[in-house]
Amino acid sequence: MFIVSLTYKVDLAEVDKHLDAHIEYIKKYYENGYFIASGRKKPRSGGVILIKSVEREIVDAIVKEDPFYQADVANFEVIEFEPSMTAKGFEALLSL
Repeated sequence: MFIVSLTYKVDLAEVDKHLDAHIEYIKKYYENGYFIASGRKKPRSGGVILIKSVEREIVDAIVKEDPFYQADVANFEVIEFEPSMTAKGFEALLSL
């Protein structure tokens, strides 16, 4: 599984110019089964995307499609991890 952490590097007004395209990008990858969860950081300094376990090259290609990446409005950190324990009700995460 991968955690993609986005941190904005420009004012929110500039980020918001690309928000609609970013949302469409997010929807695309939910529809094709790659994204598990996503959302804004609080306070709104960026966001987080959880991606199912796939080859790292696929994750890197997906990140490069993000309109925030293409517009250079955010820094992206990709963290790979393998969950070994979950809270009750989240056991499906162990197989993603």
